[in-house]
Amino acid sequence: MSLDSASEQGSSVAKSSYTPTHTTQTIGSRWAVAAGHPLAAEAAARMLTAGGNAVDAGVAGGMCLGIVHVDMVGFAGVAPILVHLARSRETWQVSGVGPYPAVSTPEYFRTRHGNQIPPGLGRTVVPAAPDAWCTALERWGTMSFADVVAPALEHAEHGFPVSSFSSYQMTSNADKYKRWPSSEALYLRDGRALRTGERLVQRELGETLGRMVAAEKRVGGSRAAGIRAARDEFYRGETAKRIAEFHRSEDGPLSLADLANFSVEVDRPLTTTFGRYEIAACGFWCQGPVLLEIFNMLEGIDLHALGHNSPAYLHRLVETIKLAFSDRDAYFGDPHFVDVPAALLSKAYGRLRRERVGDRAWAEMPPAGDPAALAAAGRRESALPVAGGSHDDALDTSYVAVVDEEGNGFSATPSDPNADSPVVPGVGCVVSPRGSQGWLDPSHPSVVAPGKRPRLTPAPAMAFVDGRLFMPFGTPGGDVQQQAMLQVFLNTTVFDMPLQQAIEAPRVASRSFPDSFWPHAYSPGKLEVEARIPRETRDALGALGHSIGLWPDWEWRAGSVCAVRVADDGARWGGADPRRGAHSIVR
Repeated sequence: MSLDSASEQGSSVAKSSYTPTHTTQTIGSRWAVAAGHPLAAEAAARMLTAGGNAVDAGVAGGMCLGIVHVDMVGFAGVAPILVHLARSRETWQVSGVGPYPAVSTPEYFRTRHGNQIPPGLGRTVVPAAPDAWCTALERWGTMSFADVVAPALEHAEHGFPVSSFSSYQMTSNADKYKRWPSSEALYLRDGRALRTGERLVQRELGETLGRMVAAEKRVGGSRAAGIRAARDEFYRGETAKRIAEFHRSEDGPLSLADLANFSVEVDRPLTTTFGRYEIAACGFWCQGPVLLEIFNMLEGIDLHALGHNSPAYLHRLVETIKLAFSDRDAYFGDPHFVDVPAALLSKAYGRLRRERVGDRAWAEMPPAGDPAALAAAGRRESALPVAGGSHDDALDTSYVAVVDEEGNGFSATPSDPNADSPVVPGVGCVVSPRGSQGWLDPSHPSVVAPGKRPRLTPAPAMAFVDGRLFMPFGTPGGDVQQQAMLQVFLNTTVFDMPLQQAIEAPRVASRSFPDSFWPHAYSPGKLEVEARIPRETRDALGALGHSIGLWPDWEWRAGSVCAVRVADDGARWGGADPRRGAHSIVR
C-alpha cells in the first residue's frame, strides 16, 4: 500500500475505531495548542481567547516555558522557531541559537578548562531566546510584548506549584545546583529540591521581565517599536549590563559587546517531500535537516507493508537513521563557517544512501556519504569515532505547537536547563550553556569558534499537504528528537493512527553515533527500545545485529512529542505526550 493510499483509506478507520489512550485525544474546530507544560499551554490559549493569532500564542507559551519549566527551558536560552502564514502560504524559520563569545576559541578551552567543555560559565553562548520570541512577535504577531509575557510574568512574580516531573528533575539536579550559590538559593529549599506542589517564586526573573515591559511602555509609538525596545533592554540595557558584569567578575567569556551585537536570523526553512506531504525544518545550524534526509531515504519504501513496529520496519528505520546521523556528524555546522553540501537534501542522494541499508545492522556508525560526487556507495575516508562514555541523559528542552482559526501555525523547541551553569544574580536565570554542543577537534564541522553557533539539537518541524498546514510537531530529547518525531509522523500518516495514539505508541532510538553533548559519547550499534515493544520483536532485532538496551514502558528519554494535526475538514487535533506531562487545549 502506498503512502497516499494508506492515508486516504485510513481516515475512515480512525473515525470508526476506538483505542484508549493515557492522555485524552483533544479535538476542536477553531484552534489548538500543545505544549510541554500545562501552564504554558494555558498561556497560549489565553492569547487565542483574547483574539491573538498563532504567533502571539506560541510566543506566550514559549516564554512561559522559560518560567514554569525552568528545569528544562531557560528564558535566556535557545528557541528555534517555525512560523506558517495561512493567507500567503509562507513559512519562515527563526534561528534561535546564539554564537560563542568572541573569546571562546579551542585554545580558550584548552588553556582554561584542560581541553574540556565543562559545566559552568565557559559553556555560555549568546542567549538567543529573548530575541527569537521578540522577532517572531514583531514580524508576525498582533499583540504587544506586555500582552504575551503577562502569564510568564505572573508565574515568575507570584510563583507556581512545581509539577511532579519538574520535582523529579530538580531532585536529580540538587547537587548540581549546590555548585553555585545563586542557583542553590533559588532552586533549593533547606538544601533539598522542591517537592511536587511546592511553589517556586522567581522574583529576580520577574524583575527582568518587568524591565522589558517598562522599556516597551516608555518608547511609545508603534507596536513594533515597543517590542524592539523590550528586546533591546535585554541585550543592551540594564539586563545586559548585569549579565556582562557577572561574567567579568567570575572570569566568564560573555561580554556586553557579544550581547549588543547579536540578532537572530529570519529565513525560509529547508524542505523536502514525502509522498503527498511537504516537511519543513530549520537549517544546518541545528539537526533539523536530519529528518529531511531520513524522509528522502525512506521515500519509495512500502513501510505499511512491513508492518507497524515489526522487526523489518524498525530495522529499516534505525538503519536509515544511522545513515542520516552519520552525515550529520560529517557535515552539519553553522553555515556561516561551514560549507554544507546542498546535495545532502537531494532526492538523488537519498536514493543512493538508501542502498546502504542492508539485511544486517551496521555494527558501527556507517560511513558518511559523498554528496558532492553523489557517490554514496563508497566509503568516506575518515576515522570512525571512538566508543566510550555514556550518553547525556540530562533532561532539557520543551516544545510548543499552535494552529489558530485562520490556519496560521507556530512550532518552537525552546531549551537550556538550569543545572549546567549558574543563575546570574540580578537577572534571575541561567544564560544559555548551549556551548556544551561544541567540539574541540579542529577537523569537526562544529568545532568551537568565536561568533559561531554550536550545532543545536532542538529542531521543530512542520508538515503540509497541498500548501495547507497539516501538522506542526516537535519534542525534547536531544539526539532522540528527530527519531521520535519521525516515528510519530509515520504513525499518523502511513499507519493512520489518531494523533494521540500515534504519540503514545512505543518507540525506539539509535545511539550509534557521537552524542551531541560534550564529551560526545558513542555507543556503536546500540538501539534503545521501550519495553512495550514485544520481547519477540526485540529478540528479532538483536538477531539482526542490533545491540538492544531496554527502556521502561513509558520512557522520558524517548522524547515527549507534541503536535497539532489539521484534518481535511479543518478540525484541530491536539496531541500531548504523557511521557513528560505535556498538555493540549483546543476550542
